[in-house]
Amino acid sequence: MKILIADKLSKVGIDWLGEQQDVEVAVRPGLAPSEMAKIVGGYDGMIIRSGAKITAEVLASPGNLKGIVRAGVGVDNVDVPVATHKGIIVMNTPGGNTLSTAELAMTLMMALSRKIAPANTSLRSGQWDRKAYQGTQLAGKTMGVVGLGRIGRAVAKRAAALEIRVLGYDPFFAGGCPEGVEEMLKDLNELCKRADYITMHVPKSPDTLGMIGAEQFAVMKPTVRLINAARGGIIDESQLLKALNEGRVSGAALDVYRAEPPELEVEKQLVEHPNVLAVPHLGASTAEAQEQVALDAARQLVDALRGGEVRNAINAPGFDKVLPEVLRPYTELAQRMGTILAGITPGALSKVEVIYRGSIADMNVAPITTYLLVGLLTPHMEAPVNVINAPVLAKQRGLEIEQITSAKVREFANLMEVAIHADQMKRMAVGTIFGNKFPRIIAIDGYRMEMKPEGHVAIIFNDDRPGVLGHYGTVFGNNKINIADLTFSRKMRSGLAVVGINLDEEPSDTVMDEIRGLEFVKAAYRLKLPGLPSEEQEE
Repeated sequence: MKILIADKLSKVGIDWLGEQQDVEVAVRPGLAPSEMAKIVGGYDGMIIRSGAKITAEVLASPGNLKGIVRAGVGVDNVDVPVATHKGIIVMNTPGGNTLSTAELAMTLMMALSRKIAPANTSLRSGQWDRKAYQGTQLAGKTMGVVGLGRIGRAVAKRAAALEIRVLGYDPFFAGGCPEGVEEMLKDLNELCKRADYITMHVPKSPDTLGMIGAEQFAVMKPTVRLINAARGGIIDESQLLKALNEGRVSGAALDVYRAEPPELEVEKQLVEHPNVLAVPHLGASTAEAQEQVALDAARQLVDALRGGEVRNAINAPGFDKVLPEVLRPYTELAQRMGTILAGITPGALSKVEVIYRGSIADMNVAPITTYLLVGLLTPHMEAPVNVINAPVLAKQRGLEIEQITSAKVREFANLMEVAIHADQMKRMAVGTIFGNKFPRIIAIDGYRMEMKPEGHVAIIFNDDRPGVLGHYGTVFGNNKINIADLTFSRKMRSGLAVVGINLDEEPSDTVMDEIRGLEFVKAAYRLKLPGLPSEEQEE
């Protein structure tokens, strides 16, 4: 696989990629979007930082490109909607710089409180003016942490150790108090009213842009100090400058800006303001953080391109966290169930119902449903379908997805039941995992069976009468096709049966027509599925 490193990256990450025998690396930082657009299609994956701009122009003809990893947290420089539509996974590495960013936020708060920067400048100019730089202590103060993700929680924990009372607010968090937080507030204005320090740790989005604005500044204490080491624009810069100039805010510390370096006149004025401590985006600028995010980015990208686990995906629902070990075999099962149902259901699809039963129902099964969509949509699409664009393609085509979880099970610890509705009929399948790793189809349309969803498969619906299986054996045998496995099921009162046959090779159109020509056959389908690990080898 070919990987393009389009920004400066720590040598640790580049060296690790160089050790992988199936990876070819090109390091080309500083490319303009127009230049990158010409070459990007020749690479399977790309690693970037904040410098490279992955625009719609860059992604217009993505060719082989399957994954982009941002060595860091923010993906403001990637056109994520376009990448999603093109089926390109976008990942970040949020864990690598957590401690470095949290430590910087604490450093900025301390330096702001003790007026370290202006005091140092004054002393360097030959002055000795201790009274002019009297600060305030942290112990006994109240800090408001806005955003209780990894970094926000790390800040809260450290602030509590300094005897600071921590209030928390998160627009997306509804749980209890994380470690170090004394009280979680439901109202941002209440936090702004009570805090002596406010530190921002939310991602940049339409919901968070300008979330600290005129309304919030109006209720703050005049002694309040603000710290933003998250993303530029989360604090309304114009309102911050106005509040500083009017003495309604004591000070601010800024590490991030809307454009970097700052381009807006209001941000330039903030950088020059005597009550602002401004630094050039140093949140992840420690040797340890740079090495960790580079290594994380390299490993995540290679794992994803190899078909392994997808981690920290920005544009794949449910893939933003590590998939629990018990759920991983269900990704295989789900995709194969989708392929089978697509192959045996004529007509236009309108709705998919998925029911998860058993202990897996308590887990995040959304990624499993996505894999089901990949299997279901792939046979009907010319363009590649993967976990990134499958939900988008389903939505574009008006396919209704219903996901249900239930703890109730009978014979099996966990079950996955799928029903698909088409304009001609409805089909159902039930699957489970044997031995914690082997997918099985245990029912089709209510006919109970045990079919291995792998390789060349024929699924036949027929009248329930003697000699049926013998006829199938004769047809395949006459055409030199060996039957590897066979399962069948019938319902006594229906007079019908379903047969699932695993074959050593693909039956031709002629062979399938011969099967369909048998008088007792109602419908016959031919499927081709990926192989599975041999159970004998596993044992």
